[in-house]
Amino acid sequence: MNGLALQDRPSDSAASWRIALPHSAAAVPVARALVRTALAELEHGADGDTVELLTAELVANAIEHTAAGDAPIELVVELRPTGCQVEVHDHDPMPPGDLTRPSGAEPDPWQEHGRGLLLIRALSSSCGHRPTEKGKAVWFRLAAVPPQWRPS
Repeated sequence: MNGLALQDRPSDSAASWRIALPHSAAAVPVARALVRTALAELEHGADGDTVELLTAELVANAIEHTAAGDAPIELVVELRPTGCQVEVHDHDPMPPGDLTRPSGAEPDPWQEHGRGLLLIRALSSSCGHRPTEKGKAVWFRLAAVPPQWRPS
């Protein structure tokens, strides 16, 4: 199942992908490439750089905060005319700290960690998490940029 990508087209106005990713740092560039390719091939209006960055943050958090022996994580990308939603599923039922309720504490400028959830909250249209049968899904949504505002 590792690396298997499934593309579903539930209707003419949406496309979705699911892919199992290894529970390792190698999953981050794979996830980035998948969302970048999906947005480009469909000429989708979401900001590709932002989607790619936030996807990388979700995947990296899932890898960092779940046990190394856990099953693969799963990336789910859904593209609609109004925007996109990206979810990362892992097997840890604990919700991500500070995603929907910021602690108010500023990240330490000398530390490498502590900014991922801040970026997701700041740059996405909305974000959250939900329990799943096997753990949780952490997600973000990003609205499509209107055609007149896109770079030419």
